[in-house]
Amino acid sequence: MKKIYAVLLSCFMLASCDKFDEDININPNEPSAATATQLIANAQLSLSSLSATPAAQFHAQYLSETQYPGASLYPDGGTSFYWIYQGPLMNLETVLTTAKLSTTEGPINNQLAVAKILRAYYYWHVTDRWGDVPYSEALQGVENFTPKYDTQESIYNSLFAMLEQANNEITAGNISNDIIYNGDVNKWKRLGNTIRMLMALRLSEVDPTKGAAEFNKALQAGIMTSNADNLVFRHLADANNQNYWYGQVSNQNREWWALTETLVNKLKPVNDPRLQVYGAPARTSGEYRGLPYGTVQGLPNVTNYSLLGQAIWKQDAHIQLVTYAQALFAKAEAAKRGWIPGGDAEAEANYNKAIEQSLLQWTGSAAGASTLLSQEGVTYNADNAIEQIATQRWIHLFMHGYEAWAEWRRTGYPANLVEPDGGRAVPRRNSYPANEAFNNTTSYNEAVQRQFGGQDNLYGRVWWDK
Repeated sequence: MKKIYAVLLSCFMLASCDKFDEDININPNEPSAATATQLIANAQLSLSSLSATPAAQFHAQYLSETQYPGASLYPDGGTSFYWIYQGPLMNLETVLTTAKLSTTEGPINNQLAVAKILRAYYYWHVTDRWGDVPYSEALQGVENFTPKYDTQESIYNSLFAMLEQANNEITAGNISNDIIYNGDVNKWKRLGNTIRMLMALRLSEVDPTKGAAEFNKALQAGIMTSNADNLVFRHLADANNQNYWYGQVSNQNREWWALTETLVNKLKPVNDPRLQVYGAPARTSGEYRGLPYGTVQGLPNVTNYSLLGQAIWKQDAHIQLVTYAQALFAKAEAAKRGWIPGGDAEAEANYNKAIEQSLLQWTGSAAGASTLLSQEGVTYNADNAIEQIATQRWIHLFMHGYEAWAEWRRTGYPANLVEPDGGRAVPRRNSYPANEAFNNTTSYNEAVQRQFGGQDNLYGRVWWDK
């Protein structure tokens, strides 16, 4: 894997001056342009950035700031999406439109299908954070610097179709240079369908009929069947490809983050085994103690509260992005909503298995699942099943804050996320990049007016957030 990373970092650094320089600088023993699977792999390198950021964890209220409260207070201001367009999405667009694909890297249909699955995943992330975004006219380079903003509904419909197409295109034969599944297209197939199923559930409040239809199509096409199918970004014990949190906690000695009181108070009373992975006991008491989210009182304080667990910040820690447990929680909710057959019996079975698989994913063992499931408040209860499913999903999604935040916006659970000191509510979206109003004035203004009555702030609601 180290070799693949090294090739990716070098194969895009092409330089030339004039025709003479071009000729003498060509090395006949090295590729002069990235291949399709190298472009796909380069897009994969950005996956960790969808999760590994303090801002993501603040939106879901997983972490509190121990020394320098600021970002956790939900300040106003735009958040850039440019890096996603300029990096992974541009690489994938090249694969799908202009790259010369070769069967030496695997069946061409499979290369295209994997690019479509990744493209859909990145766009899903973008639209869920910002709302309407450039889509149909995006990624055209000098041909269009001012793309229109497509509606989130139309983007969702396009992504559903893209994921269905990818599923239908995949054939026998693995691909090269794949740092996620080592070329296994059957795992990519299951991932694409799982993404489609999770996207469908987002429609539960805005268009449940469409949501149920897409959910069942994805389910029938074949979703994840075990944790071995999880979309995981694997960091290396190597400074060039290490975990973001390792650089912060170990290299820079930044003890800036503790588990929130909200999270610890969900885990500690029921002796949830995941707490020992998520955090460390407070140094002064030896007990797990969460820091109230967004507090500015009594800081700095790094000894009285539970800081991040070493399993989370170690150099080669994995990032779990789309998981089998998520799929099981989705099936549990779908059964409770009547989207799939089985009612409460099916909902409970999937809920229980989701918690079991979450423990297996996080702790390496499912041995504590039956004990945890016997705890008051965790045992399935038909009367408040949606809340239970959503809350346990939030616990499972620890450190994948943007996804957990999206699910909180959709369901309202957990219901006890708090306003930080200063009295600002949890945001409902990210504001557009500040320079969009200047760089893409007409399209930006039209999108802001259409969605939010002309106010581009943190509290406008995206299409599915009803």
